[in-house]
Amino acid sequence: MKLPGNMGNMQQMMRQAQQMQEKLKQEIAQIRVEATAGGGMVAIKMDGEKNILAVKIDPEVAGDVEMLQDMIVAAASEAVKKVDEQVQAKMGGMLGGMGLPPGLF
Repeated sequence: MKLPGNMGNMQQMMRQAQQMQEKLKQEIAQIRVEATAGGGMVAIKMDGEKNILAVKIDPEVAGDVEMLQDMIVAAASEAVKKVDEQVQAKMGGMLGGMGLPPGLF
């Protein structure tokens, strides 16, 4: 059974969108960022799914618990921002190639 022209195109677009979504998921899983706080006294590595992979703390700051806590929060927040920026860039690049109107996804 042959579908009318628009339906066939729609199915093809949906398949293409699913393939692009899978590719995007794989690319996001590959993202790795590092963010620091306190002039590098605290560093956090994070993946594209916002899992913290590593934390590095300069021993000098370990004595001041409040400052250390603030630096960890700042570094983690910056890492999340960096991941979001990279994900947005990847999505923009992929969706731009589909010719879809902005804001659709």
